Amino acid sequence: MTASSESSSSISRIHAGGGRIALSSHGGKAWFSELSATYPLKLLSPRLSENGVAIVYALTYGGGLVGGDRIHLSVEIESDTKLLLLSQGSTKVFKTRAQQRLASVQRSLDRTSLNVQSSPTTLQKMDFVISSNGALFLLPDPVTCFRSASYTQIQNFRTASDASLVVLDWVTSGRKSLGEDWVFSRYYSVNELMIEEKRVAKDVMLLEDETNPDTSRRLAERLSPFSCYATLILRGPLIEGTIAHLVSSTPEDIIWSLSPIGSDKKDGMIVRVAGIETELVKGWLKDALSTLEEIIGVDIYRRAFV
Repeated sequence: MTASSESSSSISRIHAGGGRIALSSHGGKAWFSELSATYPLKLLSPRLSENGVAIVYALTYGGGLVGGDRIHLSVEIESDTKLLLLSQGSTKVFKTRAQQRLASVQRSLDRTSLNVQSSPTTLQKMDFVISSNGALFLLPDPVTCFRSASYTQIQNFRTASDASLVVLDWVTSGRKSLGEDWVFSRYYSVNELMIEEKRVAKDVMLLEDETNPDTSRRLAERLSPFSCYATLILRGPLIEGTIAHLVSSTPEDIIWSLSPIGSDKKDGMIVRVAGIETELVKGWLKDALSTLEEIIGVDIYRRAFV
């Protein structure tokens, strides 16, 4: 695995915590016209390509994010290319603290434009543009918020009408082995899908512990007995077989639901999953999305659910 290629002229235009991926196709192979990032974000890509698919791991130095960190990743997937974007291990969000770290992106990404709280919330923002016949497979490991952590995630997807998309957004209850079960302060996630400049879906999840225990139950009480919640967004011509596989699925160990994005399931689906254990959800996801092996290759797909 090689570090991302970062020229000094390119890095000078990226604020702390920022990153850019630009994926193109040449001779049937995917290649990066840009792959750059600044601390605390790190982008790594293995030197391999199968079925025109490129892989990028989005990581953070120190193994996680701290209260006040700001990450902003911009991704452009050009025509006839496929990108598998992964993390390496769960995205850990550590406890908030009084002062913000220096590794933060410009104020334009801060609370004024994104309407986040004035407290040192950890923010991760990702913007994706997918051109005609392009495909994105966003399959990170789940977010795990530690005690008292506050996390905001905003993901915007702008796609051509014939682009394909698989987005996995999931969160765990925390470090159960240490007695942390839904004891973080706030988890806020937004996924917005635009097709040809028209918004077709906006999915929002807010998990927030109430400060007044007299008026409502604590977060752990409201979410019990589940330890993992996941949302899947699927659309595009390459994903029709995966959607058909999901529709015929009959899982027993989880609770789930399917909602069409448009009037027909061919327009895409949003799947919501809840499981008592994270491993149960992970196992179901691995099977439910197994038809992606035909699109990106068996060896590449297995990297997503190790």
